[in-house]
Amino acid sequence: MIHNLKRAWEDVILPIWQRPKRVQIAALCYRETPHGKEVLLITSRDTGRWIVPKGWPIDGLDGAGTALQEAWEEAGVSKADIEAEPIGFYDYDKRLSEGMTTPVIAQVYLTRVRHMKDDYPEVALRKRRWMTPTAAAELVSEPDLKDILLNL
Repeated sequence: MIHNLKRAWEDVILPIWQRPKRVQIAALCYRETPHGKEVLLITSRDTGRWIVPKGWPIDGLDGAGTALQEAWEEAGVSKADIEAEPIGFYDYDKRLSEGMTTPVIAQVYLTRVRHMKDDYPEVALRKRRWMTPTAAAELVSEPDLKDILLNL
C-alpha cells in the first residue's frame, strides 16, 4: 500500500505540482511625451485587470514578432520599433478556461509605439490607457512587472 502511494506521488502528483512554467510573450508599449515616457496598459478579457499585451508564442515568429502581433491584436499598435531581446521577465498564474491555472513566465519586449489604430481585432473586448510607468506599476498585479515598469 505504501509503495502504491509513493508511486502515485512520484508518478502523478509531484509532476503536476512541479510542472514547468509555460512561456508567453509580452509587449511593453511606450511612447515619449514632453512630460516623459508613458506606457500602454490594457485590460484582460476575463477579469478586467490591467496588463500588458501578451500571448502564447506564434509559429513562424520570433519573440519580438510575437510581441508585435499581440500588441496589434490586443491594443491596436499598428507601427512600432521593438527591441530584439527581452528587457525582462515576470511570473504569473494564467487562468485557463476550465477554472484552473498554469504557471507562466512572460518575456517582455520593449516596444516604442509609432502609430495606433482605433479599430483592431480585440477593440470590443478590452480598454486601453496611456499612463506614466509609476501609475502603471500601481495598477498591475505582478511584482516583477511592477519592477520592470519602475525601472523604465
